[in-house]
Formats: sequence, C-alpha cells, structure tokens
Amino acid sequence: MASRLPDGLRLGSPPCLLATWFGIGLAPVAPGSWASLSALPIAWIVHQWLGPLWLLGAAALLFFAGWWASAMLLEKFEQDDPDEIVVDEAAGQMLTLAAAPLDLWYFAAGFALFRLADIVKPWPVSWADRRKGGFGVMFDDVLAGLYALAVLLAARTAFG
Repeated sequence: MASRLPDGLRLGSPPCLLATWFGIGLAPVAPGSWASLSALPIAWIVHQWLGPLWLLGAAALLFFAGWWASAMLLEKFEQDDPDEIVVDEAAGQMLTLAAAPLDLWYFAAGFALFRLADIVKPWPVSWADRRKGGFGVMFDDVLAGLYALAVLLAARTAFG
C-alpha cells in the first residue's frame, strides 16, 4: 500500500499517519468512504463516554491537526487534494455525528448524508473544494459535514 505515497513520505511519520487516517487513505477503492466509515466507532465512543459537545471538540481538533498534516503532505504530492489524504473525511464525519443521538439508524443516516454532501458538493462546498493548501483540503469536508449535520438536526426535530 505504501507505494501510493510519493518519494520521501513514510506512512509511519506523524503527518502522514494522520493525513492518511492511519493508512486508510491508501485503500485502492473509495478511501474517503472508508475513512468516513472508520470514524463512526470513534464518534460513537466519544459521544457515549463524553457527549456530543466533546465530539464537536474532537472534530475541531481533528480539523486543525488535519490542516497541519495535509499541508505537510501536499508539499510532496502533485495534486491539490490527493485521494490519499482522508483525514478531512474523518473530521467532517465526526462533525456530522455530533447531531446524531446514540442510535445506529441516525449514525447510518449521518454517514450517508455526509458522503452524499461530500460527493455532490453543493455550494459552498464546491467553492471550498477549489481552495488550495491544507486548509482547502479540510474546509470543504467541514462544510459538507455542516450540511449533513443540519439535515440530521431537522430529522431529529421532525421525528423526535
């Protein structure tokens, strides 16, 4: 799997490990979806043990750490947002799930809604997707996460 990394990058380095979300970004198929999926149990544990506000805090911390890690890796990649960098999907997914109750159906809906918003990229997600650098890599997924979070909140309000 490490062959997908540019020369000079080691998976074991902290920025590479974080930006690839512990190597998940090296998956041959749908690395962003795998990263989002892998965030679900982490979000569940944080939500269950500490609560949804802590999950928001974890998403914010992951945003800033991901910004740093992505910026470090982008120096080696020839693309603005390479598929191997997936920490942005994990952060956006955790942000979305802060609006979900501890319920498997809501977590599944949060996963689906976030992936939909991340793939379709409604405005301003599409605008943010064109931003460069580590911030740009992270920001579009935060906006996609906010879209999905808003839909989850609306569903919670409508369905109780």
